[in-house]
Amino acid sequence: MKTKITIGLLLVSSCLFSCDDESFLKENPETFYTIDNIFTTSSQVKQAVTSCYEQVQYIYCPRETWDLGLYSYCLGNGTDMYDVPTIRLANRFNDYSMLNSQTDNYYKVYSAFYQLINMANTALMAADLKTIVWESPEEKAKTVGEARFFRAFAYRNLGELFGGVPLVKEATTKPRYDYSRSSRLDTYQYAIDEFEGCLNGLPETTAEAGRVVRAAALHNLCQLYIDKGVILEESGGGDFKEAYNKAVDYANQIIDSGVYHLMTARFGTRATEDPTFYYATAPSDQTVDHSYSSAGQEIKGNVFWDLFQMGNQDYQMGNQESIWTIQIDYDVYKQEGSKGTIYGGYYCPVFRDQGGNLATGSMEDVGGLGTCAICPTFYTRDIIYSDKYAGDMRNSDAVFRRTIIGNVPGSEYYGKVIPWTVLYREDANGKRSDPAATMLYPLSCKIAPDYYMGIEDGQNRNNLFRDHYMIRLPETILLRAEAKLRLGNTQGAADDINIIRDRAQCDYRVNAADVTIDLILDERARELVYEECRWNTLLRMGGTVAMDRIKKYAYWDYPRTTIIKDFNLWPIPQTVIDVNKDVKLEQNPGW
Repeated sequence: MKTKITIGLLLVSSCLFSCDDESFLKENPETFYTIDNIFTTSSQVKQAVTSCYEQVQYIYCPRETWDLGLYSYCLGNGTDMYDVPTIRLANRFNDYSMLNSQTDNYYKVYSAFYQLINMANTALMAADLKTIVWESPEEKAKTVGEARFFRAFAYRNLGELFGGVPLVKEATTKPRYDYSRSSRLDTYQYAIDEFEGCLNGLPETTAEAGRVVRAAALHNLCQLYIDKGVILEESGGGDFKEAYNKAVDYANQIIDSGVYHLMTARFGTRATEDPTFYYATAPSDQTVDHSYSSAGQEIKGNVFWDLFQMGNQDYQMGNQESIWTIQIDYDVYKQEGSKGTIYGGYYCPVFRDQGGNLATGSMEDVGGLGTCAICPTFYTRDIIYSDKYAGDMRNSDAVFRRTIIGNVPGSEYYGKVIPWTVLYREDANGKRSDPAATMLYPLSCKIAPDYYMGIEDGQNRNNLFRDHYMIRLPETILLRAEAKLRLGNTQGAADDINIIRDRAQCDYRVNAADVTIDLILDERARELVYEECRWNTLLRMGGTVAMDRIKKYAYWDYPRTTIIKDFNLWPIPQTVIDVNKDVKLEQNPGW
């Protein structure tokens, strides 16, 4: 989806037409813009839905504006999978001596999803105007279906992160100070009702990449029924097994549809190629004699690597496991100048700082121009691939490159593989240097490609102009595995996990006795690193799962020493509570 139009443009352009002085002095009610008169055509309503797509991109694809407050969320800062390097300690998101209801990060996430809700509500209100002429009932149904999808999507996220929140079902046109919180269960149920209500309006497939389809709603319903089941099971107040069975049913509708399949053979724009890296500190050094292959470190491509190559993300391009993607288009970026994403830059290491005289610079061999806003914990980079789990396509150098060749001429490792003990500057006791260990780490093909688009136009090596996955089929399969586990069907859960592990050509296939929530979280980390919103995953698990894993796997000791309460919800932002002066909004327990 490449068209970028917002409602604000409609409002501004309506005020720019010239008029004569006499008519200007006369009262004209139409100059007071409301939803009733700003929307006059169906295309304008669809533009309102386009703003919802833009908002989702804003939330999940970090842009050139440095905003670690919002992107702590989508980047997973402070979870079991990601922590911060020494240069970002001011932005640590797991030091609970600092985090409270006034922390701006929580407000930015909360307000971003409510902005999405208001955009969706605006589109829905406009769609029902009697003055709007639709080309067909199907056109209206699809537009309404998309808007309801986004409203439901926002409430699913709010419920998982904040619990019960005010349910705003109409566009907000004037200030209100009397909102009341629903329960977490009611928030989930409202999102369920909305997703189920939009199913018939969404197409099974679409020719336009990036548009939501029926399977995207089904996937969310699967997750929401798991969420609902967790609440019912913990409270003892309902039939949680029925909820988990519904989750399995919705996952089956996607997995068994014949529309989606895991990609198991090489495909797409680089199906016959292998990753090509050069040990180089300048473009002039990117020559055959400086290639990894020439140094005896040939890297072979595979189907998982193909999934993350430019042009391969969309279903419309033959990727049959792609259910929903955010569109990141270089031509649009060049036209507008502010819609790029530095997703890779935020995540990539900074060898030029800690590589010293061994591996430095900002070329592809060291991950480009990384800013290391977030770094993977040792759980993410090593522990999940330890022992019998090491043999895994997702742990190959093409996908998760651990091979770093020295690129500084004259150094002892020039043209040779640098051991990680050397990169981490380990002492005789095996203790690593904190700056090196948090700023240097293996490079995922998801965030550190072997070439960057736009270099010839003056771009640097941190922007990724590649479509971003919101939902891939493997996550649906893992959700089904989770639902089966919660139903006590450990063999069914193992079978689902092995569908994914078989595609990754893993040496080890899990057994029913292996399957626990922790194992599923580990498999999600292997498959969905740099893709899933880990905060949602952890907080929706219930119990003390989130806190237990954060304390266990965080790089720094902050959570182990400062978490003095167990929680699976973020706080309601204090600003929201204070502004809602006519009705008291209760804070979440422990905050």
